[in-house]
Amino acid sequence: MIKLAKLNRGDQVGIISPSAGVPEIFPHVFEQGLKRLREDFELHPIEYPTTRQMGSSLQDRARDIMAAFADTRNKAVFASIGGNDQIHLIEFLDKQIFLDNPKPFFGYSDNTHLQNFLWQLGIPSYYGGAIMLQFAWQKQMQDFTKHYLNLALFETGEFELKSSELFNDMGLDWADPENLNRDRKMESSEGWCWEGNTNASQTAEGVLWGGCVESIQAQLELDKYLPSSEALTGKIMFLETSEGIPDAAYVKTVLHNLGKKGLLSPISALIVGRPKAWEFNKQNSAEEKTAYKKEQRQLFIEVFRQYNTTAPIIQNMDFGHTDPQFALPNGQKLRIDVATKRIFATY
Repeated sequence: MIKLAKLNRGDQVGIISPSAGVPEIFPHVFEQGLKRLREDFELHPIEYPTTRQMGSSLQDRARDIMAAFADTRNKAVFASIGGNDQIHLIEFLDKQIFLDNPKPFFGYSDNTHLQNFLWQLGIPSYYGGAIMLQFAWQKQMQDFTKHYLNLALFETGEFELKSSELFNDMGLDWADPENLNRDRKMESSEGWCWEGNTNASQTAEGVLWGGCVESIQAQLELDKYLPSSEALTGKIMFLETSEGIPDAAYVKTVLHNLGKKGLLSPISALIVGRPKAWEFNKQNSAEEKTAYKKEQRQLFIEVFRQYNTTAPIIQNMDFGHTDPQFALPNGQKLRIDVATKRIFATY
């Protein structure tokens, strides 16, 4: 993997909407995220034509992605938010532009596709840190999230990942601007869930690859953009489910498809993000949320063990569609000390 330069305060960064121009619909949320980028991180954001444009074509969004990377003044690129069709614009990207201008990219969910594209070019990225979500968090940014974003942006080295004591997966309606100044409901976290070989001498170490389960299923269906089993040998896979709150049958199918493709057996560890279990169209009770998360944890173990009997599995980790989160260094090393149940990431 290419070693990317770190940023300095005062640097310019590009802001794009590779999947959907949601900033057009909720400009007050987007502006709050940009304000935090300027004030909390002292970075200077530059937008592109489709950043605030819903319904823009795949070609136009691809043009803006390439423009953001090609501009040497941009020291990093951030996605405003995710969406659901990014996989179809990958074919419009010119690989050479990214190879000539490698830089950190921040995003998650549907941005799995762009991150996978970069990964296969040898360019690391960061899974997390969307402008309209983590940066525009109501009232003020979460300290936990800010800590790992600061590591990703400005620091170099190996740092320990920690489990947050509290988490949130219940949103506040963006349609009401007053919600920007209200607190979200936080809940006690169960912490990380470890399963597998607990031999004191076991340490899993490898480069990270992965993303959102639903996006990876889209790649499996196209059978076009996924890395080979050889490329994933010894790597650490990370997976998480989206705000769609997919049912167990769907998640099980995706995991079996990964296994049958030969992508689970060669990896050295699997880490899974804390699943989101509440959404406006699926307002589960506390009991329903607990049952959903428990069922998902069990099926990950059940299916994964059919293809890989030795690699450790750590679930309920702080990345993906719940908050707070770390910006997970996709394409960089993760070291898992199974004996002490500690995890270290290279930033």
